[in-house]
Order: sequence, then C-alpha cells, then structure tokens
Amino acid sequence: MTATGPAGQHTVRRHNCALVLAAVANEPGVSRAGVATRTGLTKATVSSLVDRLVLASLIREEGRQHRSGPGRRGTSLSLSPDGPHGLGVEIAVDHVTTCLVGLTGGTRHAHVRRADNRDGPARTLERVAGEVADALRRAEHDGIPVGGVGVAVPGLVEASGGRVHRAPNLGWHDVDLAEELACHVPVAPGELVVGNEANLAALAELAALRQAGGEVPESFVHVSGEVGIGAGLVLGGELFDGTRGFGGELGHFPVRPRGPRCSCGSRGCLERLAGQDAILDRAGARDVDALLALLDAADRTATSAVRSAGRLLGTALSSAVNLLDVPTVVLGGTYARLHPWLADPLTDELGTRVLSARWHPVEVRASVLGADAAVRGAATTALRTILTDPESFISPGRPPPHADSRTTSSVGSRIDGGSGVSPAS
Repeated sequence: MTATGPAGQHTVRRHNCALVLAAVANEPGVSRAGVATRTGLTKATVSSLVDRLVLASLIREEGRQHRSGPGRRGTSLSLSPDGPHGLGVEIAVDHVTTCLVGLTGGTRHAHVRRADNRDGPARTLERVAGEVADALRRAEHDGIPVGGVGVAVPGLVEASGGRVHRAPNLGWHDVDLAEELACHVPVAPGELVVGNEANLAALAELAALRQAGGEVPESFVHVSGEVGIGAGLVLGGELFDGTRGFGGELGHFPVRPRGPRCSCGSRGCLERLAGQDAILDRAGARDVDALLALLDAADRTATSAVRSAGRLLGTALSSAVNLLDVPTVVLGGTYARLHPWLADPLTDELGTRVLSARWHPVEVRASVLGADAAVRGAATTALRTILTDPESFISPGRPPPHADSRTTSSVGSRIDGGSGVSPAS
C-alpha cells in the first residue's frame, strides 16, 4: 500500500475552489450563504474563495437576490461571460471551423474555412494552425482570455492521449494529433484536447438542451450527418463512447452487404448510401443549399434521395435502439437541415423495425445546434479543466507558453501571468 501524507494548504484550497465554482455553475444566482450551505464550507472560506474567483473573472457578482420574506438578501453569483473561453476547432472533410465559447455558453468569432482536407494530415494541420492563429488574434484584440483548445475529428480518437488511429474519410492513419498540433499552435500541455466529433457534438447538444430548459431527454442518439456519419450516445445524462473512446461509428453500419466500397475498406456502409455526398449525388445537387432549394420546390428526384437516406438511416438506427432502448434520435449536422424531409421515412422505418415502438414510439427531433454542435462541444470540453480545477487557471505555477509571440499571449494567460491582477494568497 502506498503511503500518503496529509493534504497541504494548496491542495485543500484547490479542492474547495472547485467546490465553490461548481456550486455557482450548477445554480446561477446563488448567494455566498447558499454556496456555503451546498458545499459544507464555512462562510468565511466561501467568501475568500469567491473573491479569488471574481478576481480571476471566473464568476461575477450581479447585485442583490430577488426574493420575498424576511432576512438579508445575498449577492447573486454566476459564471462570468467575460472569463476564459475555450477555442473549438472542427476538422471535417470539407471545412475547418473555429469558435470561442465562454463559461456561460456564449459563442464568439465563429469562422468556417471551406477546404478539401483529404490531401493529407500535414497540409490540413497547416490550415488548422492558421485558423487557430487567426482566432487567437481576434481573441487578443477583444481582450478574451483563452483557457484551452479542443479539436473535433471524424475518426477513432484515443480518448486518453489524442491519437487518431484512423479517420477513413480524411485518409488518416495513426496520427498523433495532439502532439502534431502542439508543434503548430501555441498551447501548453494540458490545454489541448482531442475528441471524436460525434461525441463532442452529443455533449454540446445535451448542454444546450439543459440550458434551454423544458423537458430534456436524458438518453438519446445524436447523429452527425455530414460526408461521414457519426453517432454520439448519451445514456442517463452521460456520454457513452465505449471502453477506449471508439464508439459511435454509425456510418460504418453495413446496410447493403453488396453495396459500394467504403473508405473504411468494407462494402455497403451507411455513409456511402445515406451520407451527405450520397444524397447530393442522387439528388443532382451541387451542395446542401442547392438541395434545400430543390426540396422546397418539391423536386421529385431530390425528395426521393432524402427519403431513401431516411429509410437507410432508420435501418441502421433500429439496431442501436433495439439494443440500448434509447427513446430519442437527434438529427445533427446536415441532417438537422434535412429534418423536415428525413423525419417521416426515418420514423416509419424505426416504427417497423424497433420491437418496442408499438408502445413507445421513438422520437425523432432536429438538433438545436445543427452544424455547430461539434465545434461547440470541442470548445466547451477545452474548458473542462478550468471548471473542475479552477486553480489550474488561477495559479498554474508556470509562465505562459511562447511568451515572446504577440499572437499567442491570450492562450494560457493567468491572473498571475500578465493580467496585472495579483492572486490572493
């Protein structure tokens, strides 16, 4: 058995600081007294830690609480929209997208660069590096601190280290994306996270649904329909991505064993028959906007192409629903835009193939985030370290990376690393 000593003052403060921030994040508008009640910390400790978090722009005070009854009204606390932002990056087959997302979920500086990213990882990473540098310059210009970078990739991503074992639609094999990007972008160790785009999209969708209020499905399949097709599986309010993070490859479900050859090496995969390119080809449309125009005009060929994709999608999803008893399917990406034409054939197919559908029909809904889900999920995941360990942002005990670069000063900036605010002891 390994011996452990007593926790030091810094360790205790780190733990308590995380408790306080979590209490505010989970109940915006809570007072200091309310935080003390929820955490079990003394009011004096809470007050000191709140002051520390306010100085770091992680939370803000919003005036007196509005409530009836006797007693002194406390000051409302909430996460600060002006605090650190996560920089999200989505690497798709036909574009690189970036955006900044703050602690409260607000989005800034979303940008899409159209490009064919099937020309190898080296060239793609050059594009990504350029987009990240532009995003950091915009953040610095607006005085927005960037607390981390998250990258969404359509492929098998080793959850623990950011290695992309395979991304068939990009033509990537065994790319250590975290290490490669660290050579191109000014991010310190621990501030760069890489994940599967479908999983990150599902996490962002769950967060957006909760923030919107109303009835939120705690279990659902979020289907990201682009050139490829991925699925993020949420069970009981938590992402389930498999033992190694390789789950969710819905696009490679075989729906026609003798169908066309897929980039994965197999035949008849769902994405080859119901993915974005397959739909556009069958519809005779040059892009999604042109497809939507044809659908609005009730073009028979375009309508038939989308309905066929819906039936094939239902065939694949019925297996997942029968196996896992998931009550809701959320259509994301391009599928969100096609929902009015996809939903009926997809629902019909699920109704035929899902054994429990007679008693509990599967709900098919459009994503509230649409094509933005993956990049938003990447950005918010990049902030997870700050939310779970705010001391890592306040006092990391190291200088900011690449301090001599004018384009990188907003990355990894801390209240004791150039902001001009001294941390409390």
